[in-house]
Amino acid sequence: MRRRFFIDQFQDHRASLQGEAAHHLGRVLRAQPGQLYELSDGTSVWLGRIDTVTRDEINFELLEQLPGTPPRLKITLLLSVVKFDAFEWALEKATELGVTRIVPLAAARSEKALLAAAPKRAARWQKILLESSQQSRRVQLPTLDPLAKPEAAFTGSSTNNALRVLLSESPAAKPLRAVLSAAHASEAFLAIGPEGGWTDSEFSAARSSNFLEASLGNQILRTETAVVAALANLTFALATD
Repeated sequence: MRRRFFIDQFQDHRASLQGEAAHHLGRVLRAQPGQLYELSDGTSVWLGRIDTVTRDEINFELLEQLPGTPPRLKITLLLSVVKFDAFEWALEKATELGVTRIVPLAAARSEKALLAAAPKRAARWQKILLESSQQSRRVQLPTLDPLAKPEAAFTGSSTNNALRVLLSESPAAKPLRAVLSAAHASEAFLAIGPEGGWTDSEFSAARSSNFLEASLGNQILRTETAVVAALANLTFALATD
C-alpha cells in the first residue's frame, strides 16, 4: 500500500513536499525519482510520481485523482488533559477514528502541572495528528484548538442540530447506546473528563449547553480507553448505513 503525505496545494498538475516531511521521505525513506506516492491537500487526493529530489524539497508530477471519501460525521472531541503519554495516545487513536476537531480542556481536576506544560506540547501534538492522518489515509487533518476551559468549550458547541454528549459516571447518566439509538445528526460533540471526573459547575455548564450525560457502563475506564470506546460507538451509530 502506498504511503500518503499531506502537501500545501496542487498547482498545474504538480505538487511539492518541503520541510520535515521532505527530509523524512528523501533521507529516511530514500525517495527516488519515479516512485509513486499519494498526496492530499486536505480536499482531494492525487497519485503523484516523484520528479526531482533535493535536500529540502521533493517535487511531484500528478498522474491521476484518487477517490477521497469525505467524512459523513463531523466529530469534535473535547478532551480533558491527562498524563501526556495517555493524552497523546488518545490523540493518535481519535485521529484514526475520524475526529474532525480536537479541543484540549483545562478541566478543574486536570493536574495543574500538566496544564502549565500543555501549550509547549502543541507542536508535538500537531505532529502526532499529521503522522496518524497519513497512516490512516485520511483526506484531511483534524484541527487542534488551543487549550480551553470546559465552560467555554461547552458554550462554543451550540451548533444547531448537533448531538452533544458528555461522558459521565453519574447514576443519572443514560447508557451511551440508548443516547445514540435516538440520535440523528451529521455533527457531534463528545466531551470526556479528567481522571478525577467533572465538577458540579462543569456538569451545570454542560447541561446549559444541551449536553446529554452518557455512560459507557459500570467499569471505570481510563480517559484514553473512553476516547476509543465512545468514538467507535459514535461512528458506528451515526456514520454507517
